[in-house]
Amino acid sequence: MTRSAWRQEREAPSMSEVFRTIAVGNGGTSRFRRFLAFVGPGYLVAVGYMDPGNWATSLAGGAAFGYTLLFVALLSNIMAILLQSLCARLAVASGRDLAQACRDAYPKWMSISLWIFAELAIIATDLAEVIGTAIGLNLLLGIPLEVGVFITAADVFLILWMQNKGFRWIEAFIIALMATITVCFAVLIAQADPEWGAVIAGFAPNREIVNNPTMLYLALGIIGATVMPHNLYLHSGIVQTRAFGLDLPSKREALRHATWDSTIALMFALTINASILILAAAAFYTVGENDVAEIDKAHLLLEPLLGSALAPVLFGVALLCAGLNSTVTATMAGQIVMEGFIKLRLRPWVRRLITRGIAILPATFVILCFGSEGTGQLLILSQVVLSFQLPFAIVPLVMFTASSAKMGELVAPRWLTAVCALIAVTIIVLNINLLATILLV
Repeated sequence: MTRSAWRQEREAPSMSEVFRTIAVGNGGTSRFRRFLAFVGPGYLVAVGYMDPGNWATSLAGGAAFGYTLLFVALLSNIMAILLQSLCARLAVASGRDLAQACRDAYPKWMSISLWIFAELAIIATDLAEVIGTAIGLNLLLGIPLEVGVFITAADVFLILWMQNKGFRWIEAFIIALMATITVCFAVLIAQADPEWGAVIAGFAPNREIVNNPTMLYLALGIIGATVMPHNLYLHSGIVQTRAFGLDLPSKREALRHATWDSTIALMFALTINASILILAAAAFYTVGENDVAEIDKAHLLLEPLLGSALAPVLFGVALLCAGLNSTVTATMAGQIVMEGFIKLRLRPWVRRLITRGIAILPATFVILCFGSEGTGQLLILSQVVLSFQLPFAIVPLVMFTASSAKMGELVAPRWLTAVCALIAVTIIVLNINLLATILLV
């Protein structure tokens, strides 16, 4: 890598304690076993489909507009697949995560600005996790919300225990929780018995999504909850936990396996993401319960509407699993962002308590002032904030991976760069449209 390609050379890697710690085999290992060695990071990224903020936007969208916003879920999934493939490409080709790349390519004032935006995105993500996990504890165990938000800070001990076991344990934990969520929603969807013809029609584009300000607001929330800014930093960092070869053929193989890993994981997660919206449409929209933005209200209505005492329990278990899942990935993303942008290395538990403390304050304020009714709107707002933060991560990612000087032989194909640039422009235009609508109302 020449000095002209990057403003400065890469120094120590982020998350050095797990950097290149997972063996991927050699020429004597079967291709399938080498692929399995790369399975894991994609599922950590896919957790973005199941964080509590996504629940709020999908529940509100399904209850208010039926199956119409399924198209947005599908579109955001395609966006995520393409953008995460660029993250893997950046990591494998340059040996940098997105935060390091920004620091090494841009003037200090610009990289610091991007760092602040990234931290704001992580705080918005953590805010959703705090509220969602607290609601899950309240629904399952009856713990008051204002107490639950402080209990969420204890998850740092779970993360520390898993980090001591090794990175593969973290990946196994994430996949196990995803499997639990999948089972819960499979049962819930079977009980809701949606109209499958309408479900299929919901995946088709609809002009009303752009023309209706309320629908557009929720659509941006779904995009922000799915194509999450912190996931771009996260994926470009954790791909480098694999000890792949540094010669060009080995890098090509690593890129291929990492891309397949994230693509399969995101397609799998789409079924869960869509299931939340389908459940809301089948259980609430069809009976006229159109104003269901609060997760606890959805939980309360499930038993009488579906006629099953098991439904709210499964809903609560899945929500708690989603909160725990998102907690792990947000912690790692925060570490990558802080170490990559400003080279500040904190102990994971210190970093976690700082970001969690920042998120606890607004959550506690809303709960005390507005009760559970305000938490749903705060969750949706946090996801819209994430959507507004997306361009500050996507634009640098597209620019870096399009540069042959920075990427060498693994520069992104022109078609991929063009499509991802279109994604960035689309999100920016939608954000401007929404902002103009809000200001003119």
